Amino acid sequence: MKKLTFVFATLMALGLTACNTVHGIGKDIEKGGEAIQKSVR
Repeated sequence: MKKLTFVFATLMALGLTACNTVHGIGKDIEKGGEAIQKSVR
C-alpha cells in the first residue's frame, strides 16, 4: 500500500510540474510575440 501511495504522489507531482512548465512556455512565447509586434511598429 505504501508503494502505491508513493507512486501516485510521484505521478501527481510530475503532472503538476508539467502543467506549470507548459504554462510558463506559453507566457514566454506570448512575451516574444509582443516584442516582435513592438519592433514592427
